[in-house]
Formats: sequence, C-alpha cells, structure tokens
Amino acid sequence: MQIVEETLSKLHIGDPTAFEGLAMFPLLGGSGTAADPGYATLDEALERGSARVTEIGEGGSVPELLFENLGEHPVLLLDGEELVGAKQNRVLNLTILAPAAEVVTIPVSCVEAGRWGYRTRSFRGAGRAQYARGRARKAGSVSASLREGSRHSDQGEVWDDIRAKSERMGVSSPTAAMASLFDAEQGRLDDFVAALRPVAGQRGAVFAIGGRVAGLELFDHPRTLAASLPKIVRSYALDAIEERGADAGAADLEPAARRFVERVAAAPFQSYLAVGIGSDLRLDAEGLAGGGLEAEGRLVHLCVFAAQC
Repeated sequence: MQIVEETLSKLHIGDPTAFEGLAMFPLLGGSGTAADPGYATLDEALERGSARVTEIGEGGSVPELLFENLGEHPVLLLDGEELVGAKQNRVLNLTILAPAAEVVTIPVSCVEAGRWGYRTRSFRGAGRAQYARGRARKAGSVSASLREGSRHSDQGEVWDDIRAKSERMGVSSPTAAMASLFDAEQGRLDDFVAALRPVAGQRGAVFAIGGRVAGLELFDHPRTLAASLPKIVRSYALDAIEERGADAGAADLEPAARRFVERVAAAPFQSYLAVGIGSDLRLDAEGLAGGGLEAEGRLVHLCVFAAQC
C-alpha cells in the first residue's frame, strides 16, 4: 500500500528506552504535521461527555456495540482498546474514525467470557489495550473476516487465549475477564509506563520483548501518540512480564527494528471501506498481522505485529 510505504519512508528510529524485558524504539519525523490532529481520542470524548458507548438495544450483541458521537469533531477509536461495563467488557477489533454527530455500529470482541448482565448502562475506557500477543492473533482473524465481508474476530480463540494466559500467569477471575490480568500486575505495569515515555516529535514506536521485535504502532500526530502510549505500553508490558527475567536487549536490536519497519513498508495491504471515515487497511504478509486506517489523505493509525510476538 503506497501510503504506508510513503509514511514510513519519512520516519527515522530514535534512541531506544528499555525497562525490564521491554524495549521501545521511537519513530520520529514526518512532515506537514498540523498543530491539532483534527479529532478527539476516545478517552477525551468520553471524559468530556461528548461520546457514549452502549450495547445494541436492551438485549445486546456480543460482537457489536453502538458508538454515539455527540461532539463536533470526529473521534478516534483504536484497535485493541478496552471498554468496560455494560453486559461484558469488550475490545475494539480495528481502528475507527467516527464521524461527528453520528451513531455507528462498532465491531468488538468480548474479553470477559463469564458475564452477560448489566453492571452499567454505558461503557467507560479502561486506560489499556488488549495485550499485544492477543491483539496479534485477533488482527489475523479480523483480516480473514474482512475478506469474507465482516469485521468479526474468532471469538472462541480470544476467550481461549485469555484463559491460557491467565493459567500461565497464575491469575483467576470469576468472570474470566482479561481485566484481572492487568489488575494483578497493576503496580508493575505503572512502572513500565513511567519508564517508557514519549520523546519530542515521536509519532510511533517499534517494541521488542525479550530481545525480539514484537510489533509497531504509528499515528499521524505526536499528540495522539502521547495520549495513547500508556495503554500501548501496558499492552506490550503484560507480555513482557509473562517472560519473567528476559533481558530487553535494546542495545543490539536497532538493526532488527529497522528491518521490521522496512518489511512492513514493503508488505502488501488490502483496502476496505471503513466503518466510519476513510479506509481500513489490512496486512497480507506471512509472519505479520495487523492493519491501519487511512483517512483524509493520511495514515491515521497503523499497528503491525510479528505473528509470533
């Protein structure tokens, strides 16, 4: 996809930061960045009361929610970010730029298999995204679903993955909630967020866990990166915590990080009409999974994972 290659070609990799088993290589540069990205993040909109996320009708629907944008600007919802409340917690299946003053149906996956009953009437943000390895697997199934005309994940695989990770990490939950994994490691995750901070002009990052490149996250504006980075760091950090004692190996990883960016830039993408504004981009390359959103002539968001991250 030309826009991915063009965007990545304008970036360079900055000096890495590492904490325990996780390393972050900032992606810097690009030209023509406006003072404001022209949209609100989901957290900003929910905080202001200019957006609302609810179940579809009283009965609800596991793979779909209603997003109501009550504001005057589009709202950016990110692949993997978690929404908690209502009948069960969900994560976004892909990135959406929701139009101003409209209601859209958004595709989601359940990350709380043992609950189907209201706790609240609407959802709130959780300040985190699905752990990176789960996002990688979900991205692959959503891409396959898009080729068949929908945006669903393999819901059974999502539940099985959370169950297996909970067992490996020794975490139990009465509702099999992914949230319990993050709650159990909250203090350590906060340490990762404090250690891996954005630098001036940063628009994205390549992440490595235990000395292996795990994925890439990129935004169209440094402000969006700064607002989103804590939840993305938590996503990768939960996987790093699982690999207890693994060395980040940041000093030797810059060539691998550079090759990963080059590989993504050269990879084929398929384009689909987006739920909201723009086009969904889905990666179609062996060993990689992910996608992004192109809107109004720019690459708004890109997330790509090593298939075995």
